Order: sequence, then C-alpha cells, then structure tokens
Amino acid sequence: MPPTRRTFSIAMIAAPWVGPARSGQPGSSASAGDDPSLQAAVAGPARSEAHRLRDGARHPYETLRFFGLQASHTVVELAPGAGWYTEILAPYLRARGRLVAAHYARDQGSDERRRSRQNFEAKLARNPEWYDRVQLATLPHGDRFVDVLAGSADQVLTFRNLHNWLEDGTLDARLRAFHTVLKPGGVFGVVDHRAAPGTSQAQQQRSGYLTEALVTDRVRAAGFELDARSEVNANPKDGRDHPHGVWSLPPTLRGGDADRARLVAIGESDRFTHRYRKLT
Repeated sequence: MPPTRRTFSIAMIAAPWVGPARSGQPGSSASAGDDPSLQAAVAGPARSEAHRLRDGARHPYETLRFFGLQASHTVVELAPGAGWYTEILAPYLRARGRLVAAHYARDQGSDERRRSRQNFEAKLARNPEWYDRVQLATLPHGDRFVDVLAGSADQVLTFRNLHNWLEDGTLDARLRAFHTVLKPGGVFGVVDHRAAPGTSQAQQQRSGYLTEALVTDRVRAAGFELDARSEVNANPKDGRDHPHGVWSLPPTLRGGDADRARLVAIGESDRFTHRYRKLT
C-alpha cells in the first residue's frame, strides 16, 4: 500500500456497456455527469485514513457512479464488514435517502463474523453524526430477509462477497433474497475477484476468484438481467495464480514475508464490476 495519502481525483467511467440504462428506473442516471455530493462523501471526514489508502485499488466514486447511485435512493449494503463503503454511503444518503446495512447475524456461527458485527455496531454508535440514520439489518442465510421489506430498495450492493457465499453453499438462496427486496427495475451491483474463463468451480472456491460466467449465470437464475459491465476495478498485473489464492495479495498478504515485495507490487486483485437489474 502507498505510504502517503492518496490525492483524490475524479475520472469518468470508460466501460463497455452491455445494455443501456433505462430512464425512469432506479439507477437510471448511471452515465449522467458528475455528482458533487458523492465526491464530497468520498473525500469526507467519515472515512478512516486506512480506508482512504485503498481508493486507488477500489475506485469508490467511479464504482458507485457506474451503479447509478443517487442521494435519494434506498440502498441495501450487503455484508459491510468494517464499513469501508459504509463510510461513504451513510453520509451520502443521510439527508434524502436511506442506507440499510445488512451485516452477519449477532449469533453467526463464525467467531470472526460475530466480532465483525459487534465492531460494526460499535462503529455506528460512536459516530451518530454520520450513522444515526443507518438501519442495521441481518444478512439472510436463506432466500428471505427477516428485517428488510420486499420491494423497498433501489439498489442492493455487494463488494467482494459472492466468493464467500459460493464456498459456503448459500449463494443461490441469498441471490433470491436480494431480488425480493429490490423494486422492479432496481439495481444489483456486484464487485468481486475475477477468475480466468474456464476455471473450475472447485478452483474458484479454493482461490476466491470467480468467473464472470458463473456469476452471470447464477444471478440471472435469480431473476436479474445483466445491464452493464465495467473494467473500473480491473488489475491486469494480477495473474491470479497465488499460493493462498486471492488472499496472497494486499490487503491480506496471507503468506507473510514470503514473496511479499512481488505481491505488493501486483496490488489488489483483478476484479469485475457488474450492474444487474431486477426484471419487472
């Protein structure tokens, strides 16, 4: 990671379109102009220094603009972890929209996920000036949310989570749940680690890298259509062949000092960015 703060700059997205945005639907202004309010949220005081340092790999402004995010939207952020995107979404949506943070359950079987939920709740409580209007919800394990109304969301967003749900066998059921809470025409925004075409499912589960074909097939089966793709989070330096899968790379660097300089030079993983819509 770079040792100094990244200077924030705005770049409009240059991405191949699979289909045009549809006017009058949630997220329909995906390609329309700059959004000063979103720029301010990305540059704002809610963000930790550690999170800012990853902007060069995660491109939050460009990614959210590609998804067509608007300040009046109701957004469900899936598995927000430590709140990397929450620090942007909550201030941006606070005045006119609504953020629903769907975290893992308090009684989740994994100690790591339980601690993550507890730490996230503490983060929200410490900073009411940004997070007092965030609705904390529970990520469904099956095909229904228990605390998010059906048809209530303009957008459902997930950042590097699908590979976990493929591994634990819950991906298809969760996708159906995400579909249920979206409004007709609503956006399902996905960023995840990209495997080479033809990679076996077993290798995808081991490595954390997913093929775009697998993701597209599974998401379509849940009732979505692929609206557009973007290369905004691509990293051509990532050859995807690492001893600990995607976790070999920053920020995890699971291998410790072994080959560390080379892995740091590669940077974070190569990622695909897809925008789907709920079929009406």
